[in-house]
Amino acid sequence: MKKIASVLVFSLTLISLQIVPTSAATSKLSMSLIQTPGGDEPIVTLYGTLKPAKSAVKVEIQIQLNGKWQDTRFSSRTARVGTWRVVAVATALNAQVKYRAKAVVGSKNIYSNIRGITVRSIPEISNAVTPAIVDQLGPGGRIHGSDISRWQHPNDAPIDFVKKYNAGMRFVMIKASDTRDDADALALKYVIMDRLAAQAAGIYTGFYHYAVLPDVKTDAEVITDAQTQAQKVIWRLGALGGYNERDLPYALDLENNCVRLSGKTCARYLPKAQITLWAKTFLKVLRQKTDRMPILYSYPSFLEGAMVRDDELRQYPLWLAQYGIDPADPLGQPGLKEGGCYVHSWTAANCSSQWIIWQYSSCGIAPKYGVPGNRLDLNVFRGEPSAFLDLIKGKWLPEIVDQMPMNETSTLVYKNVKFTTSDKPVTLEVDVTRPDGKPVVTGTVRFYANSDNPIEPKPIQTVVRSTSGSWKLTINGIPAGTWTGRIGFKDATGTHAESRAPITLTIAQGIPATPSPSPKPTASPTKKPATDGCRNQIKN
Repeated sequence: MKKIASVLVFSLTLISLQIVPTSAATSKLSMSLIQTPGGDEPIVTLYGTLKPAKSAVKVEIQIQLNGKWQDTRFSSRTARVGTWRVVAVATALNAQVKYRAKAVVGSKNIYSNIRGITVRSIPEISNAVTPAIVDQLGPGGRIHGSDISRWQHPNDAPIDFVKKYNAGMRFVMIKASDTRDDADALALKYVIMDRLAAQAAGIYTGFYHYAVLPDVKTDAEVITDAQTQAQKVIWRLGALGGYNERDLPYALDLENNCVRLSGKTCARYLPKAQITLWAKTFLKVLRQKTDRMPILYSYPSFLEGAMVRDDELRQYPLWLAQYGIDPADPLGQPGLKEGGCYVHSWTAANCSSQWIIWQYSSCGIAPKYGVPGNRLDLNVFRGEPSAFLDLIKGKWLPEIVDQMPMNETSTLVYKNVKFTTSDKPVTLEVDVTRPDGKPVVTGTVRFYANSDNPIEPKPIQTVVRSTSGSWKLTINGIPAGTWTGRIGFKDATGTHAESRAPITLTIAQGIPATPSPSPKPTASPTKKPATDGCRNQIKN
């Protein structure tokens, strides 16, 4: 009997909300159960509502043992809206138990519905009909959330998601992938640990992909790159085990239309129509594969200035970033500007924007929410808890084909090789494809000189990504002579196998560089004070 009674070790979470008191009526108490991953042991959450709402009412959990209901030591108290919640760590697996909640209203004992659950090591929702409660503790009475990436892990410091939950956060969007391989590797590192820790604390998790657009000319090339980056996301989601019952959809972070730099200046922007085509293609692939509606993240000015209005694009939910507007103001909302509208796919006739998530600040006080560092992006959800829970409908489990391959054969081809004299760079374009002819998803290229004829000093190489599986390689510092070597492709993730192609370069003697005279020392200009990026932003 004692073993069964100790199935769960609970940690109490109190909820504080605001609501106008209601008149007395016949009281009813509801209860539901949910199980979520929690590291080595799963988390079980018991939650419900007392109607009519009454605050500070003690709710006790009872367990059925040997056909009799017995009190446990687990209890909570209702918030002002009548909600209550208890979170527990399950120390036994595959234990079949039944629970109910008990409360005393006035002098009368009332009991909830009975819920049974078999504690398992995989996520499971009980047979509850009542949807989960998502507390609306954010400004304006909205569901509060944040978004995080490697920047919220200075010196690899972990995030305290329990503190984040206790501070009112109920969802977090985690950077899970990136077009750039180096940034993508860091995203993978942190999404694995942040997702599990957040869900264990009772927080819903979503993901986002930071997109770098391709430097290409044709619509066909735009579509191919979007499909390839969507494939990276599918593989990443597959590596995470697919969507579970605590996962929000994947979001596309699209906020930069520069595709070619010249120093610190943008030399080329992708046309508006092709950016729109890229976004639609990416989102469509992800939707068709996972059977969930992905989300688009961007700024009002980018949506207006870098994309065209499109009916197909409008069907995807919008996560909108706009700062300096207080979300506690019922009339305050993103998507408006002085003297008119931001005109884009989600603009309504009254100039308002049809967003579902609003990133209202990039300057949240991070330690308040258990996050190392100083700043944290803050978000609110638009709508009722039922609308929020609609986002998690549809569980997708990856198949074998959705898992990232290992050491998949690759084929390298280079073209447009240009070289003349030693004072000028060698330039070429490199394409690497998968066995089906599609571009590789990860990896990079470089020139390798033959070991029996090394080049000293070593040339300086610059690799610029044009699009998925295509790079522009520039080699400076090859002296006069005939040099043999290889153009090689390597993938640090191990997804695609190495591939190489031989190359011979015959370089003529160039005009020696004339040493520049040493400049006279000049006085350093007075540094301008740093701009306060958080000025006029909401910080709490």
